[in-house]
Amino acid sequence: MFIFYRYCGKSLYIYTLKVCKYNRNIMKKPILLLFLVSWCVIFSVKAADTIRIRETQIPILIERQDNVLFYFRVNASAGQTLNEVKLDFGEEVKLQDIQAVKLYYGGTRRQQPHDENVLAPVEYVSSHAEGKTLAANPSYSVLKAVVKKPKRKVVFNIDQSLLAGPNFYWISLQMRPKASLLTKVTASIAAITIDYQPACLHFLSSQGVEHRMGIGVRHAGDNGSAAFRIPGLVTTNKGTLLGVYDVRYNNSADLQEHVEIGLSRSTNGGKTWEKMRIPLAFGETGGLPSGQNGVGDPSILVDAKTNTVWIVAAWTHGIGNQRAWGNSGQGMDMNQTAQLVMTKSEDDGKTWSAPINVTEQVKDPSWYFLLQGPGRGITMEDGTLVFPIQYIDAKRVPNAGIMYSKDRGNTWKINNYARTNTTESQVAEIEPGVLMLNMRDNRGGSRAVSVTRDLGKTWTEHASSRKALPEPVCMASLIHVKAEHNILRKDLLLFSNPNTNKGRHHITIKASLDGGLTWPSEHQVLLDAGNGWGYSCLTMIDEETVGILYESSVAHMTFQAVKLKDLIR
Repeated sequence: MFIFYRYCGKSLYIYTLKVCKYNRNIMKKPILLLFLVSWCVIFSVKAADTIRIRETQIPILIERQDNVLFYFRVNASAGQTLNEVKLDFGEEVKLQDIQAVKLYYGGTRRQQPHDENVLAPVEYVSSHAEGKTLAANPSYSVLKAVVKKPKRKVVFNIDQSLLAGPNFYWISLQMRPKASLLTKVTASIAAITIDYQPACLHFLSSQGVEHRMGIGVRHAGDNGSAAFRIPGLVTTNKGTLLGVYDVRYNNSADLQEHVEIGLSRSTNGGKTWEKMRIPLAFGETGGLPSGQNGVGDPSILVDAKTNTVWIVAAWTHGIGNQRAWGNSGQGMDMNQTAQLVMTKSEDDGKTWSAPINVTEQVKDPSWYFLLQGPGRGITMEDGTLVFPIQYIDAKRVPNAGIMYSKDRGNTWKINNYARTNTTESQVAEIEPGVLMLNMRDNRGGSRAVSVTRDLGKTWTEHASSRKALPEPVCMASLIHVKAEHNILRKDLLLFSNPNTNKGRHHITIKASLDGGLTWPSEHQVLLDAGNGWGYSCLTMIDEETVGILYESSVAHMTFQAVKLKDLIR
């Protein structure tokens, strides 16, 4: 018996060639023996093709029939048949929450020297194709195997002939409709067999990823709308979650377009959401088409003293489908400049008032464009209502600040900007009477942070400004959670954004225990490594759990829940 050894990564494979009986003719011909041995080694190496694998780190949407768990690519050189794929679920996984796991074939593509790490020639499950966001696109995917009610160890038996060159596959996960939002799934590809031999597995991503559940609150095509953008999220005094966003009917473009403010309401912590409401819309006001009466970029606030809920948004009229950011003019009239409008609800977000125009109260006529910092506002401990704002000044430079009301929303006022060349911001009361403004900075690289003790009359740059929080020039979210209002009994700042300074991906929730000076990596949870639009908004669901509504890689408005103890262990 001849024994041959071959290493594949950390695994040692042993191949044997048995000579059943002594053969004098072979032993007299060492050249022939050498040929046989060499042939065996060559065959073993070639038949064990290397397979490149990438595990995803994206939300697993409970309502989706197909969620991409793994991609893998077989570069077939000598192997003829893919026999089986073995998948192991982690010991802690609640298998009763999983409805099915599936194996798909994604076809092939011409080999290119530079694309060895490309594991998917197309997007198999779209987040943007209207009405086609929940299941694999059959034009690009061939279902090869399904295992329903899977056990801890799953075997896909397919015996599929391989094409010479790259062959693309992916594994899909389907959850049960009643799966908990707090469910986590871990899984690993244990083995892949080609021509009944174990293939060499080359992992291109970290292993042991925790796949977290989510709900697609809004998908492309819902309610006849092409896109949903710009999330805001609050929790009312009754524990109701209210999520607001742009309903962008024709496309994903910013104002001016046919845009209305949509609202989704949940009374069970985000597990289910009621039918979409429209709190703000202007239709054909002034005889102009709805595409020239868009209202968007909402911010939402709960008056903690009365439970009145406020939404503020920018209404553009008659710009003629040009972008409002560069084409809103100076002055005050709706035919000249964008209008700052509000609506309120006094029944926990069920019904909403007629629009309230507050432009005359807060806008300087020299400014070109005044709008809110999208996301959410706050109620200070003394009852003052505060919204973040941004405006383009007389020199066409953007600046971020706040607007506030001392009389329950009857009147509003703006003082001074916090920092120039900044735009979308979020505000938090970090101490009684002390406001922190966390701002999108047009210079990029990191967030700008300023503090005021007098409602914006004066501002001081925070020690963390332009240092602590990377950003790719994008909106972000910031909330303060007092020690007495969370299970950890620690004073917390929570923050979310794309955790990078280039691109809008790696949506991450972070926690700071020192007032925002530092945001340690051990106090972070990565939710979505995929590419998306990147906007997000946080709220506390209860004293144990933070909720996030954001523009993910898998749905236009995705909701997820994260335990504080997952952030701060």
